[in-house]
Amino acid sequence: MGVLRTLNLLAFLPLAPRVPTYSKLLMSLVRDERVPASRKALLAVAGAYVLSPIDLVPDWLPLVGGLDDVLVVVLAVETFLAGLPPRLIEEKLDELGIPRSELDEDMRRVRRMVPSSVRAIAARIPDAIDGVAQFVDRSGIQGRVRRMTQMEGES
Repeated sequence: MGVLRTLNLLAFLPLAPRVPTYSKLLMSLVRDERVPASRKALLAVAGAYVLSPIDLVPDWLPLVGGLDDVLVVVLAVETFLAGLPPRLIEEKLDELGIPRSELDEDMRRVRRMVPSSVRAIAARIPDAIDGVAQFVDRSGIQGRVRRMTQMEGES
C-alpha cells in the first residue's frame, strides 16, 4: 500500500469519535429479527478477520499494519447498511437519537475513500453467504454436523 493510499485512509480518523454511537446502531440492527442473517454474518466475518492473527497486511508494519482491519470493518459496515431497508435504518437512528445527516456524511466519506471496485466485491459477500447457507440446508450437512457434535459430547 503506497503512502498516498495510507494518507487517504487517515481520512477515516474523523469517524473514530462516533464509533461508540455507530456500535450501538449496529447492535440494535443485529438484534432486530428483520435483518437478514446474511447481513449479520457479514459483520461476524469482519469481526473474525479483525481478531484473526492472519492479516493481509501484517500488524507489525508501522502505519499500515492496522489499516487492513479498518478497511475490512468499514466495508462490512457499509455493505451491512446498504442492504437494509431505509425505513428500518431510520427507525433505529430515531430510537438512538443519531442524526441521519451525520450518518449520510460519514457514509459519503467512506465511499470516497474506498475504491468502487472494492465496494462492489464487498457488496457480493452477503449473497455468497446466502448461497452457502442454502447449500448447507439442501445438503443436510447441518444435521450431520449436529449429530456428530452430539456424539462427541456424549463420549
